[in-house]
Amino acid sequence: MRLNEIQDNRGARREKKRLGRGIGSGLGKTSGRGGKGQTARSGVAINGFEGGQTPIYRRLPKRGFKNIHAQDLFELTFEKLNVAVDAGLIKAGETVDRDVLVKIGFMKKWYDGISLVATGELKHKFTLEVTRSTKSALQQVEKLGGSVKLS
Repeated sequence: MRLNEIQDNRGARREKKRLGRGIGSGLGKTSGRGGKGQTARSGVAINGFEGGQTPIYRRLPKRGFKNIHAQDLFELTFEKLNVAVDAGLIKAGETVDRDVLVKIGFMKKWYDGISLVATGELKHKFTLEVTRSTKSALQQVEKLGGSVKLS
């Protein structure tokens, strides 16, 4: 290959549309804008406009809301804790909190907190710092001699 043989990839460069250059070009007269009227003019932004009819977004009732206080919680299960111990990421008896879970890559930083759920069976004793917990999860942790601190 030489410098004079270098080319762009096919389709990398496109010629600009030449509008209003006669009937034979296919884009003559109205330049692809159709007939007269509002949409043939520049500066038209009519999203949702239905020609004077009440638009659908005003005809339909409003429903629901977005709770601005809702928390996005990471669901910590006993299965996940067992996997972490088996993989050697945490030791049994260790304190498990947000920082530990983020450090070992089990939880993303953007979660608002941790929810402890009794899915599976806990095999090791832990001290857990979580945002909330189910009653059965609390009982199972305390049965093994661990503790749960709610924050």
